[in-house]
Amino acid sequence: MQEFEIIKDYFSKLSYQNQASLKLNDDVFFEKNKKMAISTDTYVEGIHFLNFNRPELVIKKIIRSSISDLICKGVKPKYYFISVAGHKFVFSKANLKKISRSLSQEQKKYKILLCGGDTVFSKKLTLTITSIGFSKKIVLRNQAKLFDDIYTTGNLGDSYMGLQILKKKIRLNKNLEKYFIKKYYLPEIQLNLSQKLLNFANTAMDISDGLVTDLEKLINNQKFSYKLYLDDIPISSNLNKVLVSRNFLKKDFISNGDDYQILFTSNSNKNKMILRIAKSLGIKITKIGKICSAKEKSLIIDKNQNKVEIKNKGFIHHF
Repeated sequence: MQEFEIIKDYFSKLSYQNQASLKLNDDVFFEKNKKMAISTDTYVEGIHFLNFNRPELVIKKIIRSSISDLICKGVKPKYYFISVAGHKFVFSKANLKKISRSLSQEQKKYKILLCGGDTVFSKKLTLTITSIGFSKKIVLRNQAKLFDDIYTTGNLGDSYMGLQILKKKIRLNKNLEKYFIKKYYLPEIQLNLSQKLLNFANTAMDISDGLVTDLEKLINNQKFSYKLYLDDIPISSNLNKVLVSRNFLKKDFISNGDDYQILFTSNSNKNKMILRIAKSLGIKITKIGKICSAKEKSLIIDKNQNKVEIKNKGFIHHF
C-alpha cells in the first residue's frame, strides 16, 4: 500500500472531529484559534539520506526540509523538537560536536529555537523533527482554482544530480561535483517568501518527493487536471551544462525530489505582483503550468506542444 492510502483508509476518520488536523491531508496541523501550525517529519538512514558520514551536513538537510513544511504554508518556523534513535557511532563525541555546531548555525540562520526531543538506542538511525510556527492563517492544499497558474521557486534537479554523484552513478569535474553535492545537502529554502505567499497563493506545498508527485498531492481532492510546460521548468545553468554535455534528458531530472522549493498556484491576475515580490526579495519564481478542467488529461508538454512522458514522477513510500 502507498502512504496516502494508509492514511485515508485507516487514520483520516480518527481526525474528523478535529478541524485543526486538516483531515490528515496536509503537511501541517493548524489550530486557527491559537494561530499555531505544527509539522512532524521522520528521516531514515538509507531512505531519506544515504548515510551519516557527514553528520554536520545531514542534520542541516533534515532541519531545512522539516521547516520547509511550515514555510510553504506561509508560516515562519519558531520552535523545533528533535528525536534521534541511533547507535554509538551516531552518538560519538565527535559527531555530537558536529551536530551541535550545525544546529547552532541553522538556528541563527532561520531564527529558530530548540525546545526538546528524545534520544533512544537503535541499530537503525532515524531522526524525527517537529516544527512549530505561528500565523493567523495558512495556505492550504486543495484550494487551487480553475485556470490558476502553477509556479515554483528556485531551480529543480540540482539535488538529484548531487545524489547521483554521491552514489557514484555520475562523475563530473570536481567543481561541478562540489556544487551539486552542496545543493543536495543544503537546499535553499525560501524563508523570506513565506509570509508573502498569503498575498497571492491559493494553494501551496514544498517539493520534497518530486514535482509531479507533489503537484498531484496538491490537488488530490479536487476535480482538476494540470498542464506543465517542460521547457519552462527552471533548472540551473550548471545542470543545463551537464544535460547538454552528457546528452541527458531534462525530463529525467526535474521530478525526483529533495528540491524543497515552494510549489504553488495563483490567479493569473496576480502575476505582476508575484514577479515584483520575487524581484524585491531576489528570489527566482517561475510560472511552469496551468490548472485545467478534469475533462482534460493531466500532461506535460514541450515547446512544440508534444506530450512528454516521464518515467519517474517522484518518490512514493510503499508498504
